[in-house]
Amino acid sequence: MATDYRVVETTHGPVRGADDGEVRTWKGIRYAAPPVGDLRFRRPEPPKRWAEVADATSYGPACPQPAFPNMPLDLGAPQGEDCLSLNVFAPGATAPGDGKPVMVWLHGGAYVLGSASQPLYDARRLVAGGDVVVVTVNYRLGALGFLDLSCLNTARRRFDSNIGLHDVLAALHWVRDNIAAFGGDPQRVTLFGESAGAGIVTTLLATPAAEGVFAGAIAQSSPATSVYDRGRAERVAVSFLHKLGVDPATLPDAPIAAILAASQRVFDEVPVRNPGTLAFVPIVDGDLLHDYPVKVAQEGRSHPVPLIIGTNKHEAALFRLMRSPLMPITPHAITSMFTQIAAEQPDLQLPSQEQIVSAYSGLRRKARFLSIATDVGFRMPSVWLAEGHSSVAPVYLYRFDYSTPLLKLLLVNAAHATELPYIWGNLGAPKDPTLKLGGAKTAKAVSKRVRTRWVNFATHGKPEGPDGEPDWTPYQEADRACLLIDKRDAIVNDVDAPIRAAWGTQMVSFR
Repeated sequence: MATDYRVVETTHGPVRGADDGEVRTWKGIRYAAPPVGDLRFRRPEPPKRWAEVADATSYGPACPQPAFPNMPLDLGAPQGEDCLSLNVFAPGATAPGDGKPVMVWLHGGAYVLGSASQPLYDARRLVAGGDVVVVTVNYRLGALGFLDLSCLNTARRRFDSNIGLHDVLAALHWVRDNIAAFGGDPQRVTLFGESAGAGIVTTLLATPAAEGVFAGAIAQSSPATSVYDRGRAERVAVSFLHKLGVDPATLPDAPIAAILAASQRVFDEVPVRNPGTLAFVPIVDGDLLHDYPVKVAQEGRSHPVPLIIGTNKHEAALFRLMRSPLMPITPHAITSMFTQIAAEQPDLQLPSQEQIVSAYSGLRRKARFLSIATDVGFRMPSVWLAEGHSSVAPVYLYRFDYSTPLLKLLLVNAAHATELPYIWGNLGAPKDPTLKLGGAKTAKAVSKRVRTRWVNFATHGKPEGPDGEPDWTPYQEADRACLLIDKRDAIVNDVDAPIRAAWGTQMVSFR
């Protein structure tokens, strides 16, 4: 009798997936108990074991999240609080024990949006072309995942901090314990993510509890300095509770619609009141996270695993297009940000706003402030982290510069998140308009190169490109090598020299 490889026994019970001959998929696998009732605002608990074979052919619920008209997302699944599930994609011929490299994906979305079931993250192309096992993970978002209510703890009611980080750690423990049965190698797990997902990656590099659960990391556009202290987290919690208008003791039973409405108001207000900041982010809680990730890296204390880290050339252009206040892209917002930084940390030796602006004097006024926002939000945090982490493990720094004719026409260029369809090989999907004015041949070639490098990194620890492409050398103080991804790949030494000189190394924990 032939073995049915669609049925896999996990530590919590058997699951049956699907097999189309090219890729096997298992969707909506529960890795934690439903985080509802008394488990709302608490770290995840193991699920109850099941005996019957569970159906794993459709995605689990996406974490409840507000709707942002300027940032519409196809979540690929209905929303629901019972959202702690993951999805496994494996090559069609994979059998248990094959030991293929594993890539675990964390989606972005400013810590309040997104899901592992978004069509953009369908891993078929990446899996079939790369001979890897891919896992995509749901984690709790917004107030459900990144609101620190621990200041309200009593003997009768306890709230945990960094809940979303705990979710990801629980998922990684599931991968460690189960992925061999799906054909993956638990010793070759690469954690990769974009935006907030990349922020979790860089935070976990500095989290003691994450030691040993992944062997490599890829951080695409990480807001690595968007990690705050308990004081700022408490102010967000107080604001949230004021808007929700309920007794903290009743929070586990509060209607989810009310929680989302209150969290959206807080999310909208925080970056207006404090430009350059987000409402819901990881915090230095002294329990799970002991210090700021960039500071940990610069002191040589991050987990010594190989790292790919980089940003897109025009990150802030997306926020201008979406008319989003999440980044300080106006002169007023930039001025306010600098004023608040100086007030909050008077002993910090910061460059003045005039010094920073003068470093961008060669740009037109609007482009100048977009570039400052890109660098303060993404580029410099990534460079600072790369410099520190390179003392403990190989670091490969990149900048994604490629944009299609349509994105150039819209003045978006290589904006935040525009690299995603290249990583996943999903260019030209039904809802992807970026190829409407042509450029498909070049874009697909860029996608093939970048997917090859990402998969080779997961497989061998080195991001080798296709034959004939430049050798991507590690980032070192001697040359500060950076891969520029464009129509052709190119290695450029110290491409960030002007902005490094302007920003210095003193702002690693200011956000």
